[in-house]
Amino acid sequence: MSPSNLPVQQAKQQLRSRIWQTLERHHVVEDGVTGYIPDFTGADRAAARLAATDAWQHAHTIAANPDRAQLAARALALTHGKTVYMAVPRLAGTRPFYLLDPTQLHQPPEQAALHQTAGRHAPTVTTDQMQPIDLIICGSVAVTPTGARLGKGAGYTDLEIALLTEAHLITDHTTIATTIHPLQLIHDPIPETPHDFPIDLIVTPDHTLTCPRRPRPTGLLTDHLTTDLITAIPALSARQPHRKRR
Repeated sequence: MSPSNLPVQQAKQQLRSRIWQTLERHHVVEDGVTGYIPDFTGADRAAARLAATDAWQHAHTIAANPDRAQLAARALALTHGKTVYMAVPRLAGTRPFYLLDPTQLHQPPEQAALHQTAGRHAPTVTTDQMQPIDLIICGSVAVTPTGARLGKGAGYTDLEIALLTEAHLITDHTTIATTIHPLQLIHDPIPETPHDFPIDLIVTPDHTLTCPRRPRPTGLLTDHLTTDLITAIPALSARQPHRKRR
């Protein structure tokens, strides 16, 4: 993290802490949510509402985060016959995505969509082996009506989307959606950096909000990557073998 970026990251972390505390105070998450994508009360209803949208109906392939908050959405996608790609935790390994093929499941969708089950049974693939993505489902800690998103702070979702964008698997026609509890929809500004991507579709258990389309990052921003991160993620180190150490 560069010194010039430190105040932005501190502001983001303060906002995350506030949201986590608010969710716990209102008893819409289990205690201990700090540091995680919140698995909120009504996540199954938000998934069902997402499944009623045009973006879902037109999607054949979905990329989804592995968090429990979006488990119902992943299971519904498999039930509806959609191919689901789910990131391997921390993008570890040379094939950083699980392939959940609805025609090749050996467990019920609710089990197959668990990241623990995928880790034992699902094949892993590289971006070269993936089909274009029609819909992305991501987890969030907070979002604004304009589509600014705050994740849990690890930055892996930003990297996943950057890798898929560089592989031309994400286009302007790809919709990026998130399912959240209403308390996660805020009107305070969320600080954004060039590698942050905007949300197109926000879905709560009772409402669907379409955000104004905004420009997205066009791929990896190498100046935002540390040597440690590149070393830890094979998909990054393979793309930048000659990058100087920082």
